[in-house]
Amino acid sequence: MSIQKELEDRSGSQCELCGNKEGLQVYELPPKSTGGLDGSLLGCTTCIGQVENSETTDANHWRCLNDSMWSEHDAVKVVAWRMLSRLKGEGWSQDLLDMMYLEDDALKWAKATGEGEEESEKIIHRDVNGVVLQNGDSVVLIKDLKVKGSSLVAKQGTAVRRISVDRENAEFIEGKVGPTQIVIITKYVKKL
Repeated sequence: MSIQKELEDRSGSQCELCGNKEGLQVYELPPKSTGGLDGSLLGCTTCIGQVENSETTDANHWRCLNDSMWSEHDAVKVVAWRMLSRLKGEGWSQDLLDMMYLEDDALKWAKATGEGEEESEKIIHRDVNGVVLQNGDSVVLIKDLKVKGSSLVAKQGTAVRRISVDRENAEFIEGKVGPTQIVIITKYVKKL
């Protein structure tokens, strides 16, 4: 059974965040999704688009979290926590966030993207040209890189898709080069 089918069965073929039944797709939670049923949720294009791009966030759309934040599935609760944290300037979202409870592992997962931190506390990752890098971005290597601990050499011009940023060090990102997940120093990449 495919992940999409399992998530449709779990959610009753509706967005696990807002309940929409149109434009549903599997969303794997960053930064390092375990994938599969536990690391994914079924979301509509509206919700996923706003989760991935904070500039398109419509606060009124997210009032739906009043219900979905009580989901029994950690992936749904993690996205609910992240969106409520993003919207904590709204009075209603702060109230919901105060009521919400996450186990320690789920809370650590929710905080892994830096959502909910003040702008001054966030670590900003920049490529060689000073462009800000975020989870899910695609980059290209600007020089050949020897991967420590292996015989792999990541060649200049290699595209690395859906990167994950290191929340503790502004110089490190992670991404897959071929089948191998590696840590890359930001001064050797350029955002696509």
